[in-house]
Order: sequence, then structure tokens, then C-alpha cells
Amino acid sequence: MVIDGANRPDCKLLDHTIEAIVIDRPDVTGERPQHLCLDKGFDNPSGRDAAELHGYTPHIRKIGEEKRPCDAAKGHKPRRWVVERTLAWLSRCRALLVRYDKREGNYLGLIELACALIWFRRLHRLKPLGAAGSECYVSG
Repeated sequence: MVIDGANRPDCKLLDHTIEAIVIDRPDVTGERPQHLCLDKGFDNPSGRDAAELHGYTPHIRKIGEEKRPCDAAKGHKPRRWVVERTLAWLSRCRALLVRYDKREGNYLGLIELACALIWFRRLHRLKPLGAAGSECYVSG
């Protein structure tokens, strides 16, 4: 996660956001390149340079280009809902909805705590009740 002011454009934080990814990426090879899909807000040289600098193949829609429908038969499914869903989950935490903390470290700590709480609840909900291979799951 990267925290900055609300008046800062996303394209200027792309380099820092990619550097903040904690999961190790697989090695980039010619036969399996890593792709990065971005919206029109990143259609500028800094957005493309940041993606290419970190070894991604950028897929950025041009400004003024119309949206093309996804072909679900080919496996092209829109994935933007993942980001929107995660932001909605984080918005349920009242301390994060409006930033009251003046220090960046305190706010980042609250976001990390909220993410840990979300994953703990999700793990607890999916934990089997009985022995291994049981069909019953905890709901909640």
C-alpha cells in the first residue's frame, strides 16, 4: 500500500505502488510475460515507463478510446470489481472512512490492521467445522 494526499494523481504513485507489492512475482520469461492492465488515467509516459521499468507489459487504454466489450468465451473477464470490493470492505472501518490521523505511519497501520481483520474473518468463515474433508463450513 502507498499513502499520499487525495490531490495526488494515481499515475505519479504507480512506481511506488509496484515497489510496495509484497508477493514475489514469478521470473519474467519471453514465453510468459507479466501483464499490467491500467485505465486511461495512466496513459502518459510516466505510467508506461513505470510499468516497463518493473518488467511488466503495459495494457493501457488510450484517452478517447471507446470501451470494448469483454469476450467471456475467450476467458477475458473484467476484474475491476476486485479493487472496488476491497475498497468497500475497507470503507466499513469507520476510522479509515475519513482520515483523522495526521501521521502517515498511524494511518498505514490502521489500513494494515483492517486488512488483517478482513482476512481473519474470511479465513474463519471458510474454516471447516468437522474433520478434514467435511462438507460443512462456518458461515458468518
